[in-house]
Amino acid sequence: MNRILIVEDEERIASFVEKGLRANGFTTTVVPDGEAGYEYALTGGFDLVVLDIGLPGRDGFTVLRELRESRVTTPVVVLTARDSVRDTVAGLEGGADDWMTKPFRFEELLARVRLRLRTAARAPEVTVLRAGSLSLDLRTRRARAGERTVDLTAREFVLLELFLRHPGQVLSRGQILSHVWGYDFDPGSNIVDVYVRALRKKLGAEKVETVRGMGYRLPG
Repeated sequence: MNRILIVEDEERIASFVEKGLRANGFTTTVVPDGEAGYEYALTGGFDLVVLDIGLPGRDGFTVLRELRESRVTTPVVVLTARDSVRDTVAGLEGGADDWMTKPFRFEELLARVRLRLRTAARAPEVTVLRAGSLSLDLRTRRARAGERTVDLTAREFVLLELFLRHPGQVLSRGQILSHVWGYDFDPGSNIVDVYVRALRKKLGAEKVETVRGMGYRLPG
C-alpha cells in the first residue's frame, strides 16, 4: 500500500485530497506547513509527496529544493494556485515530477499520482548502500565495515540504512525516532542515543558523528 504525504495548509483542500486518496487505497499523512513537510519527507517513509507552494514557514519551492539537495528522490506532485509559466518551469526544474494548478479535478490528480508511482517503481532498485568503508546489503541484510562483516539487530539495520541513505546530512533525534520507531514514540526517550552507541561499538566510533545540539551524521 503506497504512502502519500500531503503538504497543504488549506484545511479544506487537504481534507478533500486525503479523503479521495484514502478512498482509492492509499495511506495518507497530512502536514500543514513547509517545515513539517520537509521533516516528514526526509525520513524516506513515503512513496510520493503532494506539495503546495504557498506554505507558511518554508514555501514549497524551498522544501522541494532542500529535499533534492538532501538526495531525497521521492516523487513530488506540486498542487498550487500559482499558474504562471515562470512558476511552473521553476518548480519542474527545481525537482518536481509534476505540476497541477488549483482549482483541479480530483480524477486528474489521482491519475498523475498513479503515473508517478508507476514511473518510480520502474526505476532500478538500489540493493547495496555505501558510504566510505561502510556498506549495507538490503537483500541479505548484511553490513560490512571495511573487511569485517557486522551482525545487526533489526532496529540497528533500519538505523544504519537511514544514515546510509543520507550521508553527510545531520539527522535530528526526532527524525530518527519517527523513521525507526514510528511517529508515536516518546520523544523524550534516549533510545536513539542508545542505538547510536550500539552502532558505534559494532562499526567504529568514528562512523557516526555527534553534531552538538542538532543530532547525528554519517560522514559523507
